[in-house]
Amino acid sequence: MFVISGASGQLGRAVVKKILQYVPSNQVVATCRDPSKVGDLVNMGVTVRYGDFMNPESLIQAFRGASQLLIVSSNARSHGGDPLSQHQNAIHAAQKVGVKRVVYTSHMAASEFSAFPPMHDHFETEKMLKASSLNWIALRHGFYGASGISMVTKAFKMGSFEIAKDGPISWTAHDDLAEAAAIILCDKSYKSGPTSPLTGPEALSFIDLLELVTNETGKLIPINILPDEELRANLVSNGLPARAANIILGLYIAARKGEFAQVDSTLANILGRRPMTVEELLKNTSNI
Repeated sequence: MFVISGASGQLGRAVVKKILQYVPSNQVVATCRDPSKVGDLVNMGVTVRYGDFMNPESLIQAFRGASQLLIVSSNARSHGGDPLSQHQNAIHAAQKVGVKRVVYTSHMAASEFSAFPPMHDHFETEKMLKASSLNWIALRHGFYGASGISMVTKAFKMGSFEIAKDGPISWTAHDDLAEAAAIILCDKSYKSGPTSPLTGPEALSFIDLLELVTNETGKLIPINILPDEELRANLVSNGLPARAANIILGLYIAARKGEFAQVDSTLANILGRRPMTVEELLKNTSNI
């Protein structure tokens, strides 16, 4: 049985839909904190279970019977939560119910030394998996293209874009990463441990993204590249919690250090085709 956590989120839901192209729906379980949000998956014949990373007992019930488990990483850090305790709960539950293999959604820049705070969580979670008795794979995702497009789109609505000095980022489509996860879940031949970076075919800076959106929409806005501390202060003065401001600033710093710059062929090899470009992602985005 294939169990997919975080099924109400963009990535988890996409993985469920992709895996149905490979296995019957009666072999797929989708778990999330609010099963009422995934009625579309129920209609596809998928079993839906309640599972909350903050409720260890719920995870034991949610993961029961799983041979292959996808742990979609938590973004709790962005709103003051503790993703590591959540991931530890999921790993412990997987061990207790005898999951044969865990696939975890990590990141290409996972490192204890990263300037981008969420990368520390991926690094520590991979350490937890390595220390466990589980067979595991960490999918080292490229940076979600939807995140970059969302930031640029929001800037267009505000009329200007304030950033710190950044660098190239290998933006990657959720759908491509979801398809790769489904393929790996269904194929036991993939070796354990972290994958090579699973990235899109190009690495673009935020200025490059802005130019693409301008070309797509015909709209033009000014971009202001600020010193790090000035950007942090502006973010906080505009109502963003300090922790969130630090995460955003860390993204720019990590990008200019080259943490997200690598473009790798591994995702293309898994998919058997070229992953989507940022321009293609933009054309599929309805809210620009």
